[in-house]
Amino acid sequence: MRTLIYTAFVSLDGVIDSPGGGTEAHRSAGWTFKDIDFLPEAYELKGREIEEATALMFGRTSYEVFSPVWPDMEDFAALKELPKYVVSTTLGQDALVDNWGDITILRSLEDVVKVKESDGGPIFIHGSAALAHSLSDAGLIDRYHLLVFPVLLGAGKRMFSDTDKDKQMLKVVESETYANGITKLVYDVVR
Repeated sequence: MRTLIYTAFVSLDGVIDSPGGGTEAHRSAGWTFKDIDFLPEAYELKGREIEEATALMFGRTSYEVFSPVWPDMEDFAALKELPKYVVSTTLGQDALVDNWGDITILRSLEDVVKVKESDGGPIFIHGSAALAHSLSDAGLIDRYHLLVFPVLLGAGKRMFSDTDKDKQMLKVVESETYANGITKLVYDVVR
């Protein structure tokens, strides 16, 4: 079974919206780069993710934001030919880019389960707030890679839904706090 890993930049109050700016309208867009000193060691986890990923998964909105940009970015060159999965009930085949490896549209959580049950290594989910809510609520995420920023944003898309669901225990497998206030937290979901 493949491991489904959700990775995020997250504010202390749980917002994952527009960490690098991008195209989404958010009053604090770019909050990962504003007012926080850049320390390369705080982002070591991101480099490791690129090395470990065997596939990527996105919700429709994040796919539409990343697909025009990531294929040509040097920082993400190692991810270019990896298989990609887009979970969407509305995205058409004609909306898929042709310069970013094999891309498969998954229409349901059952389709996600089938991918998880296939052979292969870790699948990383970037951005994709609505998808993260659905996958977490359904108990399909196996691990969280979080870089928690020392900022309270107040508004924006939250990492977790407010669905009333059963308690889910997590086990810390890695943590570190850096001089700029960023905290790395890696959790395995306890099954």
